[in-house]
Amino acid sequence: MPLSCGIVGLPNVGKSTIFNALTRSAQALAANYPFATIEPNVGEVAVPDERLAVLQELVSARRVVPATVRFVDIAGLVRGASAGEGLGNAFLGHIRETDAIAMVVRCFEDGDVSHVEGTPDPVRDVEIVALEMALADLATLERRIEKMEREARADPAVRPRVEAAKRLHAALAGGRPARSFPAESLEAQIARENFLLTAKPLLYVANVGEEQIGRPGPLVRAVEELAAAEGSRMVAICGKVEAELAGLPPEEARAFCAELGIERPGLEELARAAYDLLGLMTFLTAGEKEVRAWPIPRGTKAPQAAGRIHSDLERGFIRAEVVGYDDYVRYRTMEALRAAGKVRSEGKDYVMQEGDVVTFRFNV
Repeated sequence: MPLSCGIVGLPNVGKSTIFNALTRSAQALAANYPFATIEPNVGEVAVPDERLAVLQELVSARRVVPATVRFVDIAGLVRGASAGEGLGNAFLGHIRETDAIAMVVRCFEDGDVSHVEGTPDPVRDVEIVALEMALADLATLERRIEKMEREARADPAVRPRVEAAKRLHAALAGGRPARSFPAESLEAQIARENFLLTAKPLLYVANVGEEQIGRPGPLVRAVEELAAAEGSRMVAICGKVEAELAGLPPEEARAFCAELGIERPGLEELARAAYDLLGLMTFLTAGEKEVRAWPIPRGTKAPQAAGRIHSDLERGFIRAEVVGYDDYVRYRTMEALRAAGKVRSEGKDYVMQEGDVVTFRFNV
């Protein structure tokens, strides 16, 4: 199943507006009242990649297929969700099914759009969402620790895991998310095994007003500081403007961006940030039929990358013929690349690199 990024936040912060703009659809109901979204909406979003058009021209490919990232628009959370308030457990369950979190926080004033807490305060809003996820994780861990204590009485080898789970519990109770533990630690392993919400990678999305495009105000700076303190990333976009841009033909969208003084739509940055948050990288294939970007987890070896195209390629893998993208652009043809010694033959232990242009050789 493809990796997915859940769009979360309080009600009426612009989650569904941003989701609809990302997916260029109207499948998510964007309305001025809480819980307009109940069942999560799911959409595949293309990840912008300028390399594809360059390769298409070089090989005269008939079509281009970009990599995609899956976004899930999840219902708004309110105080007490971990105890069943609002959509409560359903909301938290939908987050649990995603692999990363894009938390949308409202950084604009608008008297026509209600706020469940009265007025916009992004730091307070982040704290509400973070607290509810932490409380849900604490409840999960408490049940797990009870079971592990029983297991440890029969098998002392389990005791280190019990102690690690208790350290994780103490961290959560003190306001520290599970994602703050090193990925290789026993605490992080237990967090992953128990699908803890606060273990998921997190990206903040500051939804700003049109007047703040290129000129962030104090609310945006507060989110920026919060993200920096946690070692997280923040993307600032104007959901309203992005929705307008998404509905325009490409030429008109570029003209609108120029009028606003922005180089490209903020949604492009959001798609790239989510792709990176999910731990994905891209390898490329180029031929007359198509030029394609293939998403794979960082650290993937060549046979498994081949299997991303088709399982037969992984089973019959012989070798990967690899060219760096920059070399491909410089030499322009495979003949010139071979003559310059720029085509590498890589075996089963080769770890794929970002931007590899690959031809897989395999037995049928």
